[in-house]
Amino acid sequence: MAERRPPFWRPDIHADRRPALLARNRIRRALRHWFEARDFIEVEAAILQVSPGNETHLHGFATSLIDDAGLSHPYYLHTSPEFAAKKLLAAGEPRLFEFARVFRNRERTALHHPEFTMLEWYRAGESYTALMQDCAALLAEAAEAAGASRLTWRGRSVDPFAQPERLTLQEAFLRHAGIDLLRTVTADHDVDRDGLAADAVQAGIRVAADDSWSDIFSRILSERIEPHLGQDRATILMEYPISEAALARPKPGDPRVAERFELYACGVELANAFGELTDPAEQRRRFEADMDEKARIYGERYPIDEDFLAALALMPQACGIALGFDRLVMLCTGARRIDDVLWTPVAEPGREPP
Repeated sequence: MAERRPPFWRPDIHADRRPALLARNRIRRALRHWFEARDFIEVEAAILQVSPGNETHLHGFATSLIDDAGLSHPYYLHTSPEFAAKKLLAAGEPRLFEFARVFRNRERTALHHPEFTMLEWYRAGESYTALMQDCAALLAEAAEAAGASRLTWRGRSVDPFAQPERLTLQEAFLRHAGIDLLRTVTADHDVDRDGLAADAVQAGIRVAADDSWSDIFSRILSERIEPHLGQDRATILMEYPISEAALARPKPGDPRVAERFELYACGVELANAFGELTDPAEQRRRFEADMDEKARIYGERYPIDEDFLAALALMPQACGIALGFDRLVMLCTGARRIDDVLWTPVAEPGREPP
């Protein structure tokens, strides 16, 4: 049975939580100032969208919009402001950021909450390596605002002022699992499921008969790679196989991998970044493939935002990143659960207060 936690509104509980919440406000002010000093424009994306996103394992909250004729239209609370932000890039905004309230269903753990804050920012006409430098700077800014000399979570610690290490997926799989990942990935985006399965079994990792290449990849990543990331200093894990980079463009010179990286600290994934894909036909193909997989696994699929694909044709080359703001606050304050750094956590179903 899940731990029964007292309600956040009890005065004694709030008094315990308040220092972390005040640190949250200081961090937010510091990061906003950092972006504004670099000519980023703060935007506000609409939360209601025709599609919550088209990644296989993302789950949206469904609702409906009633028009003036009384007709009902399916809408969703967004899982990210990404589609709206890219439409603004297409409109001509060169640098933008948002502290966005986002919503994801089927997610509630120490590191997940159904409603949370995503800090997203985009740079038009710049390489995604610029985002790597942004991440290093923002870790230091956040720690300084919180008065923290280290980022900590459950016994792990990171120096927020040290430059993050940069590690490719290929290097990480070889180093921590003894697996040559790119041996099972081809330049035309095919993957060798059986080859990766054999490598995983040899490394002592469980593989089920109906596991896809992506399932096996994810299990190796979570069991063998992620526990080693972000120790003492942050890690930038980069160059994901193209099949694992839904909205990222291929890396020039090696079409097997994409311009995607994730930022880790204390073993916690903090951010996900792309050199953005701007080919609407290729983006549609990826969306449809992901929705086919979603239908296979979960028995549901989400609509494709046709307006987004139309805007993508006008969007300039750009890079963008989504950072879990609440997780960053957790690491800066030493909180153990994401609920501890949210002013008003969402009530859990069936959990009446004592």
